Amino acid sequence: MRLSGALLAFAVFVMSQPAFALSCMAPDLARDYAHAAQSDDTYILVRGQLYFDEAALPDRTDERTSRGRVSFDIEGWLAGHSLTDEGFSKPFERDVILRVSCLGPWCGGTAKGEHLAFLRQEDRQWVMALNPCPGMTYARPSAEQEATALACFRGEDCQVE
Repeated sequence: MRLSGALLAFAVFVMSQPAFALSCMAPDLARDYAHAAQSDDTYILVRGQLYFDEAALPDRTDERTSRGRVSFDIEGWLAGHSLTDEGFSKPFERDVILRVSCLGPWCGGTAKGEHLAFLRQEDRQWVMALNPCPGMTYARPSAEQEATALACFRGEDCQVE
């Protein structure tokens, strides 16, 4: 009887594993815009080419049992334009900090290339948040995402995507 009890306990444990998975809401530019607008922090919205050392991104796949929350800062460069009433028209070329957050084995991430990103001002630097649950940064932005950003900025109909 003890063996069957142990097997039952093991079966319950194995079947409960998906409950420990990370659950995220779908990224939504309008929701992110509202978050930035309501924040006490200063944000700008920039569309441009992101450059950084992709090898510096954390790989925590060997830390499956870790439940800790940590973050890593990676130096990057963003060249493009920030949002104005006329669209993405104000030149922006600066160093940025990619703040990659991890929760257990799940980490935020991205790749070099075109991005639409909410940058938070931190002292005299701009920080791009890369969280385990995506949002606030959109790789390869669509024309619809750019139109949503402009509508939100102008105070027009800012719909959830």
